Amino acid sequence: MAAAPGGRRTKWLVLAAWLLLTLALGPLAGKLGEVEESGANAFLPRGAESAKVNTELERLRGDDEVMPVVVVYSRDGAPVTAADRAKAADDRRALAGAVAEDARATGPVPSEDGEALMLVVPLAHEDELGDTVERVRATVSANAPPGLEVAAGGPAGSLMDSVEVFSDLDEALMLATGAVVTVLLLLTYRSPLLWLFPVFAVGFAAVLTQAGTYLLARYAGLPVDPQSAGILMVLVFGVGTDYALLLIARYREELHRHEDRHAAMRLALRRSGPAVLASAGTIAVGLGCLALADINSSRSLGLVGAVGVVCAFLAMVTVLPALLVATGRWVFWPFVPRYGTEPREARTVWARVGAAIARRPRWSWLMSIGVTAVLALSASGISMGLTQEEMYQDKPESVVAQERISAHFPSGSSDPATVLTRTEEADAVARAASRVPGVESARKGDAGNKGDEGDEGDEGRSPDGSLTTLSVVLRDAPDSAAAKDTVDRLRTAVHRVEGADALVGGTTAEALDTQRAAGRDLTTVIPAVLLVVLLVLIWLLRSLVAPVLLLATVVLSYFGALGASHLLFTHVLGFAGTDWSIPLMGFVFLVALGIDYNIFLMTRVREEVAARGHAGGVLTGLATTGGVISSAGIVLAATFGVIASLPLVTMAQMGVLVGVGVLLDTFLVRTVLVPALALDVGPRLWWPSPLSRRTPERRPDHAADGFPVEHPERDRTPHAGRATRP
Repeated sequence: MAAAPGGRRTKWLVLAAWLLLTLALGPLAGKLGEVEESGANAFLPRGAESAKVNTELERLRGDDEVMPVVVVYSRDGAPVTAADRAKAADDRRALAGAVAEDARATGPVPSEDGEALMLVVPLAHEDELGDTVERVRATVSANAPPGLEVAAGGPAGSLMDSVEVFSDLDEALMLATGAVVTVLLLLTYRSPLLWLFPVFAVGFAAVLTQAGTYLLARYAGLPVDPQSAGILMVLVFGVGTDYALLLIARYREELHRHEDRHAAMRLALRRSGPAVLASAGTIAVGLGCLALADINSSRSLGLVGAVGVVCAFLAMVTVLPALLVATGRWVFWPFVPRYGTEPREARTVWARVGAAIARRPRWSWLMSIGVTAVLALSASGISMGLTQEEMYQDKPESVVAQERISAHFPSGSSDPATVLTRTEEADAVARAASRVPGVESARKGDAGNKGDEGDEGDEGRSPDGSLTTLSVVLRDAPDSAAAKDTVDRLRTAVHRVEGADALVGGTTAEALDTQRAAGRDLTTVIPAVLLVVLLVLIWLLRSLVAPVLLLATVVLSYFGALGASHLLFTHVLGFAGTDWSIPLMGFVFLVALGIDYNIFLMTRVREEVAARGHAGGVLTGLATTGGVISSAGIVLAATFGVIASLPLVTMAQMGVLVGVGVLLDTFLVRTVLVPALALDVGPRLWWPSPLSRRTPERRPDHAADGFPVEHPERDRTPHAGRATRP
């Protein structure tokens, strides 16, 4: 792999192959949206009771699935007027053409306090649902009497507001991420040309990623949802740029030592390739561990992310080197690396940082652990769970509607729980459900598929009549903790009805099932991720001690990032709580991405230790990789920061957590904690490899590149291995 991109002739073959591949796959890349799954079970746990209800309802209803939009009319603390009631009645008549076949609108139903009206309009759940909801909202908001407030929500409104968040998400995220990466590369390289090459290479990777994801989803059952598709491009840009920074830094270093740029690139690839491969493998397999998760959206994000990382790796070790070699040294202008000159890294601030750490290594790592532990303690106050109204940074209309419904009606009126039962036991199940504390009413028929107030409505039965649905209105808001407790009691009650085989679904049941699955996934996925990362580090470093210490630092960094993010969520961003999915997703991303920089650092340290001895190798590795790793950390944090600007709180929290964690890992853990631990532990860090017993040859105090070379007889002196200027 190192020979082809760096070869005099083969580099052109590599470029031609990528060009042809991009032209062939380009049309497929644009089809990724066609395989995105945004159905009822896309974000639910596998095998959950609520998911089983959705599956049965989809099978029973076929193309006739109904989803109601709930319109609420209210005045601020005043009774509704005759004109308000006339307006609601007119709206019902105007919306008759939008009602699903064999269904009827309900209402307008007055609230007990006389201050609100509720109209339930069952819509056909089809491709045009979004347009239908928009027409409903336009109709009910038009010609309202002065002072009357109208909002349309319910299940259909909530679904369309969620879809709106993800509409054009891929394009918006790609443009924003591309702009951020471009600016940071310009600042990093201070070259008008060099920044183009990582961007071109990431563009190739993006095409391959989208096309590959589409093909795997279409023909291999890869789960893709709008959330994973959106984060996919951010991940490809961030990880791909990281690899580009590492490779270009090593290539520039080798250009100082080799006159032939082809030889320099082949050597750069051979020396940095194992680190990039280990990094990509760790991230891909770590994300792949999310396949063990119950929650479908977590599985989707993990598997889709793994595809993206593999594609980014392939592009960065093939097309990027070929582009750089084909264009020559001039792309580095105005800082062109000249053969025989000294690399600029020998005089960077990181050599001085290493010297400071070497003076007091134990104090340095204790201080780092102390700072991170203080941040981690903040995580103890995290409030888990978000209600529907807390899921958005700006309130959509569906949330406003739910707030008004909760103020004037039983909070669950807009979104009842659904009980699926055998028809012969439907009456018994309805009676059992009605007796459950927290249940307002239980009646046969789909929510929204009823006649006027007081009607029993049309029974929601399967075509063969064997199954019946019950609509169970809860007293509390559908996403509240009290409603979830009611669902638990409701399930217990209906499960006791012999022969009913009753199942409880609906929005509240889905939230409850997701919350519990998130806890199970933590205990399943986290051990798998830790084991995978540990095995990769053992393979890469040929050591047992170093991998354990490195893994411990990354886990500590994760808890520090979780605590710091909680402070930002609470005191800066004003979020009401933390979504249940964040701890697991944040852990997988931060452990996989955070170990990246330790891999970049320690593979270089191991290479230098073989030549310079332990202390000299640690300080040289820090000095030579410090700049590129810091730049990579800033780029990756900034790309995930783009996600933090999205209106959906869950994705914003994901972006903040990963961004903060990457910065913490880059500028404290990798900069101070890991080098200080390595210096304090000494050569035992490499046990049981020969490096733990090797005695370096006698050399001058400094090699030609200006970095320290330790002497065996000085190994235990206080200043052994201190980095100084040549």
